[in-house]
Amino acid sequence: MRPIPPPAAAIAALALSACAYNPDLGRQQIAIVDDSSLTKAGEQAWNETLKTSKVSPDKAANARVRAVGQRVVEAAGLGGRPWDYAVFEDASPNAFVLPGGHVGVTTGLLKIVDNDDQLAAVIGHEAGHVVAHHAAERQSQNLTSSLVLGVLGVAAGGDAGRAISSYGGDAAKYGFLLPFSRKQELEADRLGVDFMQRAGYRPREAVILWEHMQAQGGSSSPQFASTHPSDASRIVALQNYIAQRGW
Repeated sequence: MRPIPPPAAAIAALALSACAYNPDLGRQQIAIVDDSSLTKAGEQAWNETLKTSKVSPDKAANARVRAVGQRVVEAAGLGGRPWDYAVFEDASPNAFVLPGGHVGVTTGLLKIVDNDDQLAAVIGHEAGHVVAHHAAERQSQNLTSSLVLGVLGVAAGGDAGRAISSYGGDAAKYGFLLPFSRKQELEADRLGVDFMQRAGYRPREAVILWEHMQAQGGSSSPQFASTHPSDASRIVALQNYIAQRGW
């Protein structure tokens, strides 16, 4: 067995030294990249989205998302920063959050939510990603994975080096990066339920929301190759968590 090359060991040491404890998650996170470094990119992405995607002219829909969203972000402890909300005309049910405090919700999503409680579950989930520093964590993971694979490929050389270059990316993707992303999604689900409950919304509506999402049909990709857990997995996890909290 080859010893770990010194550069790879140095990168591993860097990753370990950059770990930080997140009390909201109850675990350590790799924090090579921090949230502040992603804010500019988030601002650029938001401005680009506003230019390339059509914002719904429905004032009531935009006001609804803003009102529910503000209650949720306040409950999440994020009220000290300005937040932008927009409803985008898109038939697919979706929502997203960008670093810097930007939330987008599609008209397709608004069509499948029955009430503000279910809308709060979506926005709570997105706020959960912010509180959990998931964007920075994902960037840190990707950076660390790329650096380690590059160093190992050079150190191995020959056929072994080519194999790492050819298959190492997929091994990291399917063995670590995607599963961890699914873990992050479930963490955001749990935090979102906490936030919507604090904001005065009914946590059990989060389960109904995902039942609606499940009824829409999803990707045909197997769960192990997806960055998101299956709807069925999310529903079970949410039901268990809500029962555990007595809500």
